[in-house]
Amino acid sequence: MIKELIVVEGKSDTAAVKRAVDADTIETGGSAVDRRVIAKIALAAERRGVIILTDPDHAGERIRKIVSSKVPGCKHAFIPEEEATLKGDIGVENASPEAIRHALKHVHTSFEGAPVLIGMDDLLAAGMIVHPHAAQRRMALGNALGIGYCNGKQLYKRLAMFGITPEEFGAAVRQIEQGGQS
Repeated sequence: MIKELIVVEGKSDTAAVKRAVDADTIETGGSAVDRRVIAKIALAAERRGVIILTDPDHAGERIRKIVSSKVPGCKHAFIPEEEATLKGDIGVENASPEAIRHALKHVHTSFEGAPVLIGMDDLLAAGMIVHPHAAQRRMALGNALGIGYCNGKQLYKRLAMFGITPEEFGAAVRQIEQGGQS
């Protein structure tokens, strides 16, 4: 059994998580997360801890930001978009049990006020910003590091927030280069 409660968007996500692992979930009911749901998540964070596992799309990112801004100390699990897509529909409910287990094994904890270990100049040198294939490279990097896809500014913040080291960043960039990602 996973100790932490897993924050998901809806009933289908809960069913998918329960097929993959023995865990309790809290459903946000969509991207308009109301104060009662936030109160439940805050209590869960205090008592057992919380892992946010939302869809790898805009709405999922919005929920992740809302919850983590109101409930500090949340852990984050990410499923790559290609592992959560079925017939054009993106969501946790479409992910295989293996993909969900992998995401939950590789959670990241956000650190408020974390020191910046990887700067914008590092992102530029690695082709993560101002590069013809920067979006594809960020997608591959997010998948390699298990931090999800984001734009350049969010990537900079996320690398600091999750305490990604220069060594981890460098290894992921080398993996992208060897994999032939532009």
